[in-house]
Amino acid sequence: MAARFEVSDFLVSKDKISSVIGNFYTQGEVLVKGKRNEIRVFEIDGQKLNIKAFKKPNLLNKIVYKFFRKSKARRSFEFANLLLKNGIGTPKPIAFLENFDSVGLTDSYYVSEHLEVDLTYRELVENPDFPDHENILRQFTHFSYQLHKNGIEFKDHSPGNTLIQKNVNGDYDFYLVDLNRMNFHHQMDFNKRMKNLSRLTPKKEMVRIMSEEYAKLSGEKFDDVFEKMWFYTKTFQEKYWRKKRIKKLLKP
Repeated sequence: MAARFEVSDFLVSKDKISSVIGNFYTQGEVLVKGKRNEIRVFEIDGQKLNIKAFKKPNLLNKIVYKFFRKSKARRSFEFANLLLKNGIGTPKPIAFLENFDSVGLTDSYYVSEHLEVDLTYRELVENPDFPDHENILRQFTHFSYQLHKNGIEFKDHSPGNTLIQKNVNGDYDFYLVDLNRMNFHHQMDFNKRMKNLSRLTPKKEMVRIMSEEYAKLSGEKFDDVFEKMWFYTKTFQEKYWRKKRIKKLLKP
């Protein structure tokens, strides 16, 4: 079996990372156990790491990820480095590992630092009384605007994929996770930017606050920003719930 293994943080032993990945499903603390992917927390040489194991690909994707497209693990690693290069927060990328057999990719893993954070954007959606709610939301809008200003289209810009940490100055730092779906543009037009914010919240008041802050930062009219952001938000919500209803009807 062949492998592609790249490590960017040489403070962590490559051999130890390899050994931990080899025992991924029997060691470590389970952080996320989803239908597709699993994330576990490990400690190596005093450093806490997140290791994400991606779902084993089907036959077609095995071939695609070997010959035609980079794996999700490799894209996560490379995109994390690009984010940091552009001054955008994300947990520090440590390594990625891909294993291949004669047909194609068998399994893959992305390793990053483990961050202890205070909340995710999801808490702002679920708890309107969260302390400092509006201030965090406005600072998050600054963070999203910086993404767009750098031409970064984070395609999974959804409630659980931004980690938020209060810093020593009393402000907030933001970190993107689940990085394998991104586009990098020279410039993002208005519609693309507004659509990129459509998956974050179904709450009109939150969209209003974000629109107000985004308009201040971009110089665009508040009415134009709010109208377009709310339009894309409603469109996404309608599509999301329609899919839910269809799935429920199709269940035996």
